[in-house]
Amino acid sequence: MDSLFSFGSVQAGRRQALRAGAALTLLAALPLAAQARLAIATAINRTARNRALSQRIAKAYAQLQLGVLPDRARDVLTTARQLVRNGFKEMGQHEWPADIGKLLAQLHTEADKLDSLVTQAPTKDGVLQVSAQADRMLDAANTATLALEKLAQAGTAKLVNEAGHQRWLSQRLAKNYNLRAISPEDKALREQLQADAQAFRHGMDMLAKAPISTPAIRTQLELAQGQWMFFDAALQRPSDTRGLEAVATTSERLIEVTNQLTDLYEVALKEVLG
Repeated sequence: MDSLFSFGSVQAGRRQALRAGAALTLLAALPLAAQARLAIATAINRTARNRALSQRIAKAYAQLQLGVLPDRARDVLTTARQLVRNGFKEMGQHEWPADIGKLLAQLHTEADKLDSLVTQAPTKDGVLQVSAQADRMLDAANTATLALEKLAQAGTAKLVNEAGHQRWLSQRLAKNYNLRAISPEDKALREQLQADAQAFRHGMDMLAKAPISTPAIRTQLELAQGQWMFFDAALQRPSDTRGLEAVATTSERLIEVTNQLTDLYEVALKEVLG
């Protein structure tokens, strides 16, 4: 299992950073055109990852306010913030077209705002502010991801984006479930939960029917579908202590699987572009 979203320890994130550095060293030995193509494949995944990280940060922050598995939540929050910083450093090692650079700069600004908010002790109002800012970061990351997907000019890029879509949906569903415990009368929140669950199901169907696949991708899709069933069942529970803990743990398993799935599509895209 890829350690990128195995957020139980900061060491996992450090190992991923070392692997990223090794990949960059390899890229330096490739012809320029090949470097550019492979950089786009990784950039789509890395930029799309910020969508999930934005929601993951807000989810963990809400868990701290609710007192749900607080030690685990602090681990998740610390590692997610570090992954955001590492991602911008990695992206900064490449030159991008001006329009892409502008979008990445806007994403960086929104990420910095979110990072500043979560340094404060969590309160009910603070959680709502963090959630709103996380959504702004998500929107900025999505805009940049779509621009990079267009730059790639390959159908597989859409699959990297879509698999990454499943990744962030799992975290926004968990975040909003936590918010439901804080604001149980929020009708818009309930509607968003329902819409995101439907979007996740649709995304899984789309990936299952995609023309580009490998045995590893098919296996991972089956794992993701199985983990979704557990997570979906947890989402149907009342937002009490047991329900909150069930959502926290099942959302962890689901993002680990969907992250590995996204990485597999990134590999497939590199094969197409390289």
